[in-house]
Amino acid sequence: MALSSTLYNSIFKRTSTFALACVACAFFFERTFDLGVDTLFNKINEGKLWRDIKPSEEQ
Repeated sequence: MALSSTLYNSIFKRTSTFALACVACAFFFERTFDLGVDTLFNKINEGKLWRDIKPSEEQ
């Protein structure tokens, strides 16, 4: 019960702090999701991307 009341009093009680928390969470979620998807894309396409092919052509 203490966690929910602390969370309510610190974030949900005022609209301005709730809006700021929503913006901050959206920003961090977007950055984390973007990094994860880019990492997954690079892992799946390893050896097929320009950065992997270009050095082998010069040698």
